Amino acid sequence: MQRSEPLLQDALVRERAYHDECRAALDAMIEGAQEQVVVGENASASGADAEVLGHQLRSQARELRELPDGPLFFGRLDFTRDPRTAGGHAGQEYHIGRMRIARDPSAPPLVIDWRAPVARAFYQASPRDPQGVAVRRRFGWSPAGRGDSADLTGLEDEHFGSGAHRGGSGHLGSVPPGSGEARDGAILTGEIERPRIGPMRDIAATIQPEQDDLVRADLMTSLCVQGAPGTGKTAVGLHRAAYLLYTWPQRVQRGGMLVLGPNRAFLSYISAVLPALGETGVRQSTLDEEIARHPVGAQDGDAAAIVKHDIRMAQVLRRALYARVRTDGVQPLVLPDGSYRWRVPADELERIVREVRTEEPAHAVGRERVRTRIVQAIQRQAERRAGPRTNAWTRKVSRARPVTTLLDAVWPGVRPEQVLADLLTDADTLAAAAEGVLDAWEQKALLWPEPPRSFRSARWSPADLVLLDELAGLIEHPAGYGHVVIDEAQDLSAMQCRAVARRSLFGSLTVLGDLAQGTTPWAARDWPSCLAHLGKPDAVVAPLTTGFRVPRAVAELANGLLEHLDVEVPPARSLRRDGEVVVEATQDTAAATVAAVNTALEQAGSIGVIAADTGADRLRDALRVAGIHAAGPDTPGARVAVIPASAAKGLEYDHVVVVEPSVIVQAEPRGMSRLYVALTRAVSRLHIVHSEPLPPALGPRGEGVGRRVD
Repeated sequence: MQRSEPLLQDALVRERAYHDECRAALDAMIEGAQEQVVVGENASASGADAEVLGHQLRSQARELRELPDGPLFFGRLDFTRDPRTAGGHAGQEYHIGRMRIARDPSAPPLVIDWRAPVARAFYQASPRDPQGVAVRRRFGWSPAGRGDSADLTGLEDEHFGSGAHRGGSGHLGSVPPGSGEARDGAILTGEIERPRIGPMRDIAATIQPEQDDLVRADLMTSLCVQGAPGTGKTAVGLHRAAYLLYTWPQRVQRGGMLVLGPNRAFLSYISAVLPALGETGVRQSTLDEEIARHPVGAQDGDAAAIVKHDIRMAQVLRRALYARVRTDGVQPLVLPDGSYRWRVPADELERIVREVRTEEPAHAVGRERVRTRIVQAIQRQAERRAGPRTNAWTRKVSRARPVTTLLDAVWPGVRPEQVLADLLTDADTLAAAAEGVLDAWEQKALLWPEPPRSFRSARWSPADLVLLDELAGLIEHPAGYGHVVIDEAQDLSAMQCRAVARRSLFGSLTVLGDLAQGTTPWAARDWPSCLAHLGKPDAVVAPLTTGFRVPRAVAELANGLLEHLDVEVPPARSLRRDGEVVVEATQDTAAATVAAVNTALEQAGSIGVIAADTGADRLRDALRVAGIHAAGPDTPGARVAVIPASAAKGLEYDHVVVVEPSVIVQAEPRGMSRLYVALTRAVSRLHIVHSEPLPPALGPRGEGVGRRVD
């Protein structure tokens, strides 16, 4: 361990004292928020105002109390004294952290929120464009600490214009002269490459300029991030969510914020990021949970599932729903009203229904429009004969039996379950709705082999729930969100995309994904078609290709698979020269896996064993017999986990053991993409174990010999 320079020690003492001052201010903020709740409960106000005020005060107090432990700042900006370059910030020093901290609301902040406009220079300033910054300081904190001042172990200064760093720490040592780019600093590099154990961390301290541009995109801009493995696309999406909540709080909170992940394991992994950034009022869910009108009680065959997820089903469902709207054989409406009898001719009723159909409202809205216009036709007659009618009279006519009976005949009210069950159980109904859209084989695949007695006793598959959501959206538009973040969006089918689009009709989207990691049979091959189904064809597509987590050896190995994936994506480029890949041929993959895990346990970091779904249990048993407890993908923070290949997406581990790549490839139609996902979960070391020949896409590795690539 190198001895710290006296200047460094003096700087550390001052910064630790400043952190204590910030901690005291934060404690006062928490206490003051709770006092405001007590005062607010006793305030005199109208019922509605008091309710809104109380909710705001309680929410603020709860959010402050629930802040996770951690350092209160991670960086500092020292601006030049020249107003020509630094503007109104000339001569100022700002500490940058995850939230604003001040002694009181009117006092200058002790810590600037990383989302504040002035903080952008922390991420964007460079020797070529200092943006008025004289010195950018980064702080090194003990990874095992709880954010106490004693956990501040180092600092690192970047002097723009000098071309050198100055700093050091008790555990990192001094920082040698560099190029002046932030990513060359030891503290930044150490934070990015820190071993991964437990849930995903925020990257507020390490956001790179190209990531910052995406994070700070305007609220009304829908953004699609095509991110290669290790480029931080998920973190960018979550930090953009936090930025939007900070910058446009009322507009976003009015509709709400929704983060959609591919599964619960992934959501558990990312669950700590937004709370760490001070945002706790965000709904994190899966699309299956959002559309779950019923529990899943059935499973489709491959052919049926593929057809149900096809975009053509939207047209079939619309036809099936509106086939129930009809005017053939309609009789004139006759309504007794005291001594009067009002009559609406059949041709006028047909015209009303035809005009409403042309307007294309939601089905339930259309039904009520037809009712309203029939009542208006009756009211016009009544007012010509008997003078103005009261609101009570109008309501009475609206609910009169003849009107309701007619309405049920021309525009009946329906439930999504009723429409879909009729479609999937009656071949004639399906044929009429699917004529010219689905061929005979596709229609046969859709029909239920054993129809239920009624729609109320039907058992629904996951794909059925997507179709039910489509029908529900045709009948009555759902309430939308102010902003929706979708991760692993490349795996959404066209019909699933429509379900998301219905929830963001008037809001914007952040779409995160990697076409190379598409593993479902309906995964997107390009972003324009996916974005069109999401209702945002004009969304900005931004590629992230520079990896900060996946080592170069792993990225280069995985890039060899891209030409076999039937998608066009740029290869990943890693800034990390460390990491290693080991390829081991063996006759006993279970024993070799145990040995590989034992070797990885000698080093820091998490360990993930990834195998085809059919082989995961066998490997878990082998590890258990060897005295190694291995959790599953649903257990965040486990040191060792065995993950079925189908559940590996979105996760990452320091050490990854991939068992039998050929079996992973052969297990499903998009098996090569699944293997690409498995290989790129490693952020330090990748160990491939195989007894069967490797897929040719992995290149000439040599059979029977383990080979290390540094």
